[in-house]
Amino acid sequence: MESPTALVSLIIGLPLLGFLINGILGLSFNGYRKQKSIIGILSNAAVFIPFLITAYFFLNFSGEGAIHAKLFTWFDVGGFSVDFAYQLDQLSLIMALVVTGVGSLIHLYSIGYMADDPGFWKYFAYLNLFIFAMLNLVLADNLLLLFLGWEGVGLCSYLLIGYWYTDMMKSDAAKKAFLYNRVGDFAFLIALFWIFQTVGSLNFDVILNNLEAFSGDAVFWIAFLMFIGATGKSAQIPLFVWLPDAMAGPTPVSALIHAATMVTSGIYLITRMSSMYVISPEVMMIIAVIGALTAIVAATIAITQYDIKGVLAYSTVSQLGFMFLALGAGAYTAALFHVITHAFFKACLFLGSGSVIHTMHHVEHKLHDKGKDVHFDPQDIRNMGGLRKYMPSTYKTFLIATVAIAGIPPLAGFFSKDEILMHTFNMGFGEFAGAMYFMLWGVATITAFLTAFYMFRLTLTTFHGSFKLPQRVKGAEDAEEYLHESPSSMTVPLWSLAGLSIVGGFIGVPNFISKTFGGEGAINWLGSYMSPIAADIPLTLSIPAEWVLMIFATAVAVAGVYVSFRMYADDGQEAADAKISSTFGELYQVWKDKYSLDEVYEGMIVQPTVKFSDRVLAVFDLKFIDGFVNAVGGTVRLIGSLLRYIQTGIASNYALFMILGVILVLALLLF
Repeated sequence: MESPTALVSLIIGLPLLGFLINGILGLSFNGYRKQKSIIGILSNAAVFIPFLITAYFFLNFSGEGAIHAKLFTWFDVGGFSVDFAYQLDQLSLIMALVVTGVGSLIHLYSIGYMADDPGFWKYFAYLNLFIFAMLNLVLADNLLLLFLGWEGVGLCSYLLIGYWYTDMMKSDAAKKAFLYNRVGDFAFLIALFWIFQTVGSLNFDVILNNLEAFSGDAVFWIAFLMFIGATGKSAQIPLFVWLPDAMAGPTPVSALIHAATMVTSGIYLITRMSSMYVISPEVMMIIAVIGALTAIVAATIAITQYDIKGVLAYSTVSQLGFMFLALGAGAYTAALFHVITHAFFKACLFLGSGSVIHTMHHVEHKLHDKGKDVHFDPQDIRNMGGLRKYMPSTYKTFLIATVAIAGIPPLAGFFSKDEILMHTFNMGFGEFAGAMYFMLWGVATITAFLTAFYMFRLTLTTFHGSFKLPQRVKGAEDAEEYLHESPSSMTVPLWSLAGLSIVGGFIGVPNFISKTFGGEGAINWLGSYMSPIAADIPLTLSIPAEWVLMIFATAVAVAGVYVSFRMYADDGQEAADAKISSTFGELYQVWKDKYSLDEVYEGMIVQPTVKFSDRVLAVFDLKFIDGFVNAVGGTVRLIGSLLRYIQTGIASNYALFMILGVILVLALLLF
């Protein structure tokens, strides 16, 4: 490939151009805001064309070294030079395909979902800006440009989560996401300073080719600080509480930011730096423990939720925990594999939930049009049921994605989740903390069961049985007649993502299946493709052991589906929830209260900070800072008030002072 710079410029520049055009014209001309067809086409093209260009690079990539494209020098100070430069290799190409591919489908879906929103132009401007920031993150050839994209997606998430900013709850959710991300970003920034101090560069090639320059302690702390940054962006304990609240934004935003792109930034960063992480097994253990704990904590909370997006939000946190468990088990390719499959089925689930919410809002509006004062939560699954009759495409695609995330073969989630479990079990035979990895495998297996259970609870409650709104809300007796399927602009992306959820797993079919039947070549395409980038710890399990683990994992997932069907297949959802509540007692209440983590942070961090600010910082500001400023001002006023007595305005007085001055100067010269 002779000159990739122009094409890379288009990949990066078109989303930025879409943002500028929609933003500037939308702010300047009221007439442009009404041209929703033009806005939609322009915004979709700004993402779809980069997808096509990325696909071209992907198909023509030789695998013999990264493609580098320098656009310009960002700054050059004191021998420290940073370029706006990008590299296209196995990892960045796959991530860019996911970002632009899934992003294109979500942009298309948004045309129908946001059609009646008065801020249509602004929404798509923000969406394009987000894609621009995310592409900078995954394509950058240095950590500083990556950090620019890292902060950019944080800013865009703030704008998109708080898109309906007149609602204080949504505005607060945006601020919460922004602040929690800043905690992790601060740790990431310290790691950048430490790396530069050690090797004098932030380019990936320089860093990864000079790992011997880092001492053991430096490797530990740099890797650990980057991991803290990843816990903020990718919603891990203790910084995950922002993500469920982030569902306050429009549903396509949830699908884009919290399923396919932004929340995977931490996994991308650690995979990119995997050569550093494998030489620090202590940090890998910390990552694995945090990932497993996050997975099971979020899964137990998801069991108790009634908000359709809330269940999916905690499911996202749980699946991200699986990805971090893979990173901690040295299975960087497996983590990326789950990033890819999760992007397919979770985006499909979020967009499917958006289709349901869209219809429930339509029902509410129709009832209001008939003069009925009816109010209900359009996201509460207890108000739903029986929707498969009225929304066949939404139901079928939602069911496909549910089967995929549950880990049922041969859909996508089965292959990626099984590989994570297998690598975690394999680490149990390693020299470092083997028993702990066996325990983490057990935790992950329980989480896999819970995933299948709560996802089918969600699907069955929403789409099976009878429509429950008329029984739950007075005045909604004829609500059922207003149920309808979403427009094709919304169902086409659903079917596309459902198709990917079916076939997406075949890029990572485990090699032991081929070896069992006498095959010698590697059939795990993703593993072979990523081998130059990901510093994976190889599997050492025997073929029979891998078969046993796969069959056991499948049986666990099937068991979760079976139990869910037994409890939720009919209209007895509330009775089933009551049964779970009575079985687990106080523990169920802990799950329902979300482990009271927000209350803990409120009591331990927020309130003490507010009190300290009121009682100490405010007093210091008032007495010392303001006092010093007031003292300076008072001194100047005093001096001025004294000097004003010699400013009489009488010419003869000034002449007298001039004569006295001359006499004084002469006296000094003579004597």
